[in-house]
Amino acid sequence: MPFSTYAKTKLVDTFRNQSFAVVTTYASLHFSNPGDTGASEISGGTPAYARKAVTWNAASGGALDSSNAPIFDVPAATTVSHVGLWDALAAGNFLGYADVSDEPFASQGTYTLTDMDLDLNL
Repeated sequence: MPFSTYAKTKLVDTFRNQSFAVVTTYASLHFSNPGDTGASEISGGTPAYARKAVTWNAASGGALDSSNAPIFDVPAATTVSHVGLWDALAAGNFLGYADVSDEPFASQGTYTLTDMDLDLNL
């Protein structure tokens, strides 16, 4: 998972005794590579697309594994290609993304994020 410049800076700042904590992590869906800013986030639909909270198991060996499987509403004529992470339900700071297998939606549907991993050992 490529972390954003914001997330990398905050993580290394903890070594300078600068506190950094994300109280809740929110996943987002993207129709193309979100880059360093979280661009190309999906929007629209009925019911409307929204970011979803991700919960985590305890960290082990420098890695985190998600403990829930959020379900997203996805609008018609959309292809999900990336999953992002944010520190807020709306707006907020983009933390990074994962490239996922493209999943096209011809009509309104749902996307289940079955697993999300954060690994600092890569």
